[in-house]
Amino acid sequence: MNQKEALQRRLDASLGKIPCDLVLTHAKCLNVFTGEWLACDLGIYDGTIVAVDQGLKGKREINAQGKWVVPGFLDAHVHIESSLLTPRGFQSVTLPKGTTTAICDPHELANVQGIRGIEYFLKAAEETHQTLQIMLSSCVPATNMETNGGGGLSASQLLTLKNHPQALGLAEMMNVPGVLFKNNDVLDKIVAFEGKPLDGHCPLLRGRELSAYASVGISSCHESSELEEAKEKLSKGIVLWIREGSVAKDLTELIPLLNWNSSPFIGFCTDDRNPLDISKEGHIDYLIRTAIQQGIAPEIAYRSASWSVANHYGLNKGPKRVGALAPGYAADVVLLNDLRTCAIGQVIKSGCLVSELSFPSESERHVFGNSIKAKLPEHQDLEGPIGPIHCIDIQAGKIITGRSVRSSEDPTVAKLSVLERYGKGSKPANGYVSGFGENLRGAIASSVGHDSHNLCVVGKKTEDMRVALAALIDCGGGFAVVQNQKVIAYLPLPFGGLMSLEDPNKVAKDLILLRQASQAIGCALPEPFLQLAFLCLPVIPQLKLTDKGLVDVEQFKIIDVRAV
Repeated sequence: MNQKEALQRRLDASLGKIPCDLVLTHAKCLNVFTGEWLACDLGIYDGTIVAVDQGLKGKREINAQGKWVVPGFLDAHVHIESSLLTPRGFQSVTLPKGTTTAICDPHELANVQGIRGIEYFLKAAEETHQTLQIMLSSCVPATNMETNGGGGLSASQLLTLKNHPQALGLAEMMNVPGVLFKNNDVLDKIVAFEGKPLDGHCPLLRGRELSAYASVGISSCHESSELEEAKEKLSKGIVLWIREGSVAKDLTELIPLLNWNSSPFIGFCTDDRNPLDISKEGHIDYLIRTAIQQGIAPEIAYRSASWSVANHYGLNKGPKRVGALAPGYAADVVLLNDLRTCAIGQVIKSGCLVSELSFPSESERHVFGNSIKAKLPEHQDLEGPIGPIHCIDIQAGKIITGRSVRSSEDPTVAKLSVLERYGKGSKPANGYVSGFGENLRGAIASSVGHDSHNLCVVGKKTEDMRVALAALIDCGGGFAVVQNQKVIAYLPLPFGGLMSLEDPNKVAKDLILLRQASQAIGCALPEPFLQLAFLCLPVIPQLKLTDKGLVDVEQFKIIDVRAV
């Protein structure tokens, strides 16, 4: 059937000349344009909504009496790799929770594998039931103060992928100094994607610098963690994505900004959320119910979770438009058993019940080899300086860190080391961190170290730290917890050192064991693994540690760990 014939059949279904494929009868549908609830039958033909009227007939009918019907949810910004799952695994746990579309930035895998990492995600997006729109990674690596495996991605390389049907725009521009100081490579990328969505990443940026950053066309930011910061961004035309990940939790702080007037310019995102939190709390549905619990009208919360994101990215245009329950929109629909708690009854994706879709295993699709090329460092190479030191201070629920000058012998301080993993042969960079707990006994290590994903390890005893690093090198990457020089829990992540090929339920169970093990060795953080991963990201204030040394993010330079 050609396109014209398909439209003719759609018109016939809409006018009742032929039955719809599926009709939700006696539905109460949210109209995102007016904020009203429409009592109607909702007719679907060939994956598209064709009517929201009365008396529709379908080959299949579902009685939606007593249900609340809303558009499918959109995650405005997510790194699927941080779910520890491949795209196939990710959709299997998030689609049933109502996330029918995700705006993805694959810069984690791109930092490991270069342009091949982005190409992998574009290919995967062609094969998933869930709609994956790929933002092409702008900052690989994020800075020149770290070593990655993918090299640097230039504007000319990204342009080769720009017209891919699943490519949406330019992903988060983390190199704020590069923008403000008119770096040629940065500006080349911005010019290359003129007219496409340009995502931002500018934590704590204010005043004239914020204006300058926005003036080049960057139009969104998910990194606001303070109310006045977010308010200023919104006032300067920067769309806000309120984030609630496994570590960064900004919803409670920012939710006062969300109302009917601002809702077209505020959406929800998860950014980095692991499968255990998805299974226990939810995905975008968790942000919706939490927003409603904190006083947001349901109509506003569901609008921000759908139409607002679709409208910003232009996904409400073209033949596959999403974000609303209206004729001509894709039949991405969520049926709710309860409106205020976002209790999901059924999810429909492109006219199909998600409960009836198959989700093939990922185990046969490991397309990359072992990316862990590091050699185990000697004991003395993991020793940091002694005496007064600059310490990274973790802030609970934030990826922003504080800073302090402390003694290396302070019982609240732990050792922190980052080891380049791509076979360059360099020795680890060593520093200090507070926040893991005064009673930490053992070590925690991860190959997820944003954004270059070198090996990072924290502990009080060098012997334990060395054993933890050895475990990651042996298994091709992942998470490990060590006590008394023995591995007591670990999760292999062989796909780029970032993702598991196992069933998502098994990954979630392994995460439970890892959390229990981290608590057993005295760790005070509820999610130590992603918290550890963000200690390596040198674009998030204030102090971070990369494989090249301690980074003062505000000065954007490497400083001495010693405080002299």
